Amino acid sequence: MSNILKMTNAAKRRARENALTDGVLVALRRIIRANDMRSREIAKQTGLTTAQLVVLRAIATLGEVTTRTISEQVSLSPATVTTIMDRLSERGFVERYRSESDRRVVHTRLTRKGRTTLSRAPVLLHELFSDRFTRLPQSEQRVIVENLERVASMMDADEIDAAPLLIAD
Repeated sequence: MSNILKMTNAAKRRARENALTDGVLVALRRIIRANDMRSREIAKQTGLTTAQLVVLRAIATLGEVTTRTISEQVSLSPATVTTIMDRLSERGFVERYRSESDRRVVHTRLTRKGRTTLSRAPVLLHELFSDRFTRLPQSEQRVIVENLERVASMMDADEIDAAPLLIAD
């Protein structure tokens, strides 16, 4: 009887542990799916990727700017921003022009099409999250950050460089 009781207790403990692990994995999957769904919504409404929309918003905020300035604003590499800008320019969302004072410098500004698209664009998921997160008490914010850092480490993702944006790479 004692062995059966030990096995039953061990089985119950494993079931509880599995339920907790499953709960974490389900929560992570829901976050990933929410990001994917928002990305598809953005593409459907604007014809842009989330990264392209982030760059357009940065240009709208900063005005006529260089690629380096945009890169710093959105925490993406200059090479990534250049590729995004090439696509935005080809599709008529932005226009690029050389500086009159220094021909080596290229500036970018929104076109009418870019401004119109931005006015119709939905809120980005990381913006929604940031707004809600900053409303939490700082003690709760710290606990969330610490726990997410621990989860990232458990998934061998603690050394991965990432921008503070929810965009598909």
